[in-house]
Amino acid sequence: MAKRGRDTNDKAPMFFSAYNYKLIGLSILLIVVGFTAMYMENAVNGFISLYISPILVMAGYILVVFAIMKHDRDKNTETETSS
Repeated sequence: MAKRGRDTNDKAPMFFSAYNYKLIGLSILLIVVGFTAMYMENAVNGFISLYISPILVMAGYILVVFAIMKHDRDKNTETETSS
């Protein structure tokens, strides 16, 4: 009887590289640390909750965008030269 499923050897390439996933993980860590620091300081007008935490959170969000937009130039040149 013929096989009905997909062949297990046919695997699609990963959309992001390991570098992208590391950047996304770092950005999530920055966002969590920023919100945690904002929560930990109970003062409404505290220095950390007004200045440091928003910078950490915004840096995390900007890093997410950068991690998504970044592509590996070495992989692209290898595939173009082999064609």
